[in-house]
Amino acid sequence: MMNTSFKAIAGNASRCAHLTMAAFTFALTSSGSALAQPKGDLVILQWMAGSDLEVIQNLEKAFVAQYPDVKIKEVPVTWSGDPRGGLRTALMGGEKADLMINTWPAFRTELVTAGLLRPLDNAYSALKWGDRLDKNWKDLGSVSGQLYGVTFTYGDRSGLWYDTETFKKAGIASPPKDWAQFLDSIAKLKKAGVVPMAIPAKAWAHAEVFETLILREGGADLSRKLVAHEISWTDDRVKAALRKWRDLLTAGCCGDVSTMLGTEWDNAADRVLKERKAGFFQMGMWINNRASTVYKLAPDQFGLFQFPATGQGHDNAASVDAKEFVALASGGNSEAADAFMDFTISREGANIIAKGGLASPSKAVDTALYSPAIQASNTFVTGADTAFVLGDSLPGDLADEYRIQLQKFLSDPSDANIDRVTAAIEAKAKGSY
Repeated sequence: MMNTSFKAIAGNASRCAHLTMAAFTFALTSSGSALAQPKGDLVILQWMAGSDLEVIQNLEKAFVAQYPDVKIKEVPVTWSGDPRGGLRTALMGGEKADLMINTWPAFRTELVTAGLLRPLDNAYSALKWGDRLDKNWKDLGSVSGQLYGVTFTYGDRSGLWYDTETFKKAGIASPPKDWAQFLDSIAKLKKAGVVPMAIPAKAWAHAEVFETLILREGGADLSRKLVAHEISWTDDRVKAALRKWRDLLTAGCCGDVSTMLGTEWDNAADRVLKERKAGFFQMGMWINNRASTVYKLAPDQFGLFQFPATGQGHDNAASVDAKEFVALASGGNSEAADAFMDFTISREGANIIAKGGLASPSKAVDTALYSPAIQASNTFVTGADTAFVLGDSLPGDLADEYRIQLQKFLSDPSDANIDRVTAAIEAKAKGSY
């Protein structure tokens, strides 16, 4: 649901969009080339941190080296829990920028509805982005058939990260592939004195397990129908996914609920890959970068395995994410903004992303730069039935309620509370579309 405060500034933003696109079109025409030499300030509204931010800043440095007449100014957004709150506050406060990093399709639609984004179809054609990006990436970045986002990295969110030495000490010869092996690995890790699965339930990351169980229950189609609210959150398949998660909790997968509710994603990463106090955790592909740059682990010291099969006919399904640049209508340098997006999917830009431990959607990337974990993940995702991260696809207010109710489920996974939790999410969904 669009934040009503956006409506007050939508008119001016929409007029801004027409002006910046007109300026870009003029630049293309007058230069006689696909891209005029950009110059001036390029303002980027960003919320990234850690090793991911380092990749962005490496892109910025290389871009400025190629286009020395451009000066990049970052506007960092502070946030807690979900960055969308901080981004909304910045935009509603009149912050002007050329580009913004986005990872939420629902938020992109919200911004488009408010007139805050500049369409990118002309740039896509003029700069021949289709030569480097498959059409599905254009479709992913589009709203109502018009392009607004250029994906620069993507990842598998149905993968579980583990420390190879921890598995070896627990007597786990290879990562579990099916449900029986999964339960067996939980038992072995408990016996070895570690919490089998770290669940970071303080803000958002606890939803990862549920979202993959939804995929195992009904495939990507079930996930997409929930996102579109074509089926109710009280549907028995949703409850079945929660009951499956309860099976893991009953098996002792995840330790004390108070610990879960006090754990952020980076705490979970530390417990598994640094402290070795937990066996595995589910998280996106940025962990590959963190493992090498923060924990200084060699590729053979950690691994990634796909969430185990449950035998319900949807074991090839995967949750995926993507980060993109969107062009804000408030920006004054559309030429530099489009040049920067073009750079991120060029060979040089894509290889910077790959060297940073992330996957690039660009066909120009040198895949030999990928770590074994990235290569294995890409291979699985390429042949998978994929759905975008469910929580990131929901309207912001619904996403907040959804995550809160999943926290309540962790505190009480009984059938009666499953009914209450799903009913509460459904009640919120009815007012969010």
